Amino acid sequence: MNLDLGTPIALGRTAEIYAWQPGWVVKLYFNWFSRENIEYEARIGRALHFAGLSTPAVGEMIEINNRTGLIYERIPGQTIWQALSARPELGPSLARRMAELHTAMHASQLNVDLPSQHTRLENKIQQASALPTELRDRLLASLAQLPSEDRLCHGDFHPENILTGPLGERVIDWIDATRGSPLADLARTSIILLGAAETQPGGPQLRGFLHTFHAAYLRAYFRLNPGGQQSYQRWLPVIAGARLSENIFELEKWLLAQARLIN
Repeated sequence: MNLDLGTPIALGRTAEIYAWQPGWVVKLYFNWFSRENIEYEARIGRALHFAGLSTPAVGEMIEINNRTGLIYERIPGQTIWQALSARPELGPSLARRMAELHTAMHASQLNVDLPSQHTRLENKIQQASALPTELRDRLLASLAQLPSEDRLCHGDFHPENILTGPLGERVIDWIDATRGSPLADLARTSIILLGAAETQPGGPQLRGFLHTFHAAYLRAYFRLNPGGQQSYQRWLPVIAGARLSENIFELEKWLLAQARLIN
């Protein structure tokens, strides 16, 4: 169908979000994003919602203006990033809340069929064309030595993927969810936040704020989950190397530097 959806209410790397019927939004994907991936996101989203996790309900897939869309429950409120932008003084409390949500996710007992985190990371490192062969081999060897666990991991947990409002929080964008190590998932969040500090406009003040927020989040996570700092440090270069497969060209030099910190 052809519709005038108006102005997007949110914009991501893979899709635009538009208001839909009352209580719902449509996530309209760019044409380069495969239908197979959209179907996977719908299946995972429904399974996690029905299992009782704090995620939006998922509706039907739909074709609009020659693009594929997915209907989602509309959650009143804003992202944690929007809340931080409006009121930076909330940084410490939102960092703690984000750590609490991440901890609860990693502790949840859900019978949901998800891919292996190790396999996904191995594939990403293999696909990262910016990695020199010697560094790729070292990262793969390090990954093979890191624990392969069976905990629920989001794979893209950061302030723009957490909605907060009068109904509480909802975590969105579960397409990268896996079964694996919580500390690898934690390291992924660190690489996202620290990488954002490298590329966000706004100068030293904003970069300093992001580093402070990240440090507060990390302290809160390890206060809730004592130990594991050494394993977390080992995960960081592996996660940085895997993120190079995502072709975020403005971050390539920084990610390579982080990957080269491997022991």
